[in-house]
Amino acid sequence: MSALPRKVHLPASPSGAVITAAGDLLRAIAAPVRIAIVLQLNESPCCVHELVDALQTPQSLVSQHLRILKAAGVVAGERAGREVVYRLVDDHLARIVVAAVIHAAEDPTIK
Repeated sequence: MSALPRKVHLPASPSGAVITAAGDLLRAIAAPVRIAIVLQLNESPCCVHELVDALQTPQSLVSQHLRILKAAGVVAGERAGREVVYRLVDDHLARIVVAAVIHAAEDPTIK
């Protein structure tokens, strides 16, 4: 295990609405396919077929998860000719996903 990081402090105590919204965001990324999509988009924007190839996941499943991520404001899509290129809206949730993956990889009981 790595050393404990310094505490991260919020500028102010969050309201109940902010905490609820944070829970909604975490639920939006709480599926293995969505985690994989966020990790892939963290590397570079992609269209659906690139995500399908990279994740070895059926197109219909990738599209379904992209709709959930888009509705949650995690990803945005921009039309490029006949394709839609998806990108992360910002890097906040990517940092959470990367930290969760690193944390899971440090667990000796997980292969």
